[in-house]
Amino acid sequence: MFPGVTSRSARGMSALVALLAIGAVGCSDAIDSATAGAKKVVRQRSVFSLTPGDCYNPNSGANESEEFSVEIVPCKEPHEGQVVGEFKIEGESAYPGDEGASKIADERCPTESQKFISDTWAIPAGVELFYYYPTSQSWATGDRAVSCTYAKETGTFTDSLKNDSLNADQKAYLKGAGAVYDALWANQPEAEQIEDDLAGYKKQAKAVSTALDSHLTNLKGIEQPETVKLAKQLKDAADAWKDAASAGDTDAFYIAYDLAFTGIDPNKSVDARKELKLATTVPADDAEVWAG
Repeated sequence: MFPGVTSRSARGMSALVALLAIGAVGCSDAIDSATAGAKKVVRQRSVFSLTPGDCYNPNSGANESEEFSVEIVPCKEPHEGQVVGEFKIEGESAYPGDEGASKIADERCPTESQKFISDTWAIPAGVELFYYYPTSQSWATGDRAVSCTYAKETGTFTDSLKNDSLNADQKAYLKGAGAVYDALWANQPEAEQIEDDLAGYKKQAKAVSTALDSHLTNLKGIEQPETVKLAKQLKDAADAWKDAASAGDTDAFYIAYDLAFTGIDPNKSVDARKELKLATTVPADDAEVWAG
């Protein structure tokens, strides 16, 4: 399997299992090194058998290379990555190539990972989405699996990214909020200028407005003051997205879109998140987008 990356990063992860070499070191150091080395060997697992929840360390940090195995570690120990989703490539009679396979992973892994991670705001700084996908050689043997992971390019993090202790209000908020931003980015037109694809941008606006309606329905059951305040703001945003979706021309779209886009600025949800005892640090990528 190749270690691929999302369009947000240019890094891969790869390695082969290395043999432990004990050189001219003190006896206790040698024993400690041998023990650590033996533990690492015992913990090796093929990348073909990774499952969601596995915390791991790649065996080296080489970029854009093949990965044969990784070291599986308890999530309480420092680790570089965790598997957060998996799926099989379907509908392809022949190997789609590295670019084709990575494009499929780019599209699927964000959604698959959200089945595992409820709150992406709680992901530690520097931890980003990566994936392992088949090579042409492994494809020929029947390999179709893609393993989606969150990993750190440098350094480590501790504990699992999965949170099983969320209450009903937290789950309701996160489900709706996640759907809104999924709708926004999953329907982002390729054309940078609205004039070049007004229909595409109107389709995006309709998808976001639909997601906002569902989000607002979920928020009705939460009566905490900051969340109620946020719901009122999001109602205005939903109306603006609906206006954008039905705009008759680009001028009308621009007027509605400006209000719509600023209406879902994640910074505006920080107080409600604090009230709900959720993570309150806006992810760097989102902060950059809404910074203008």
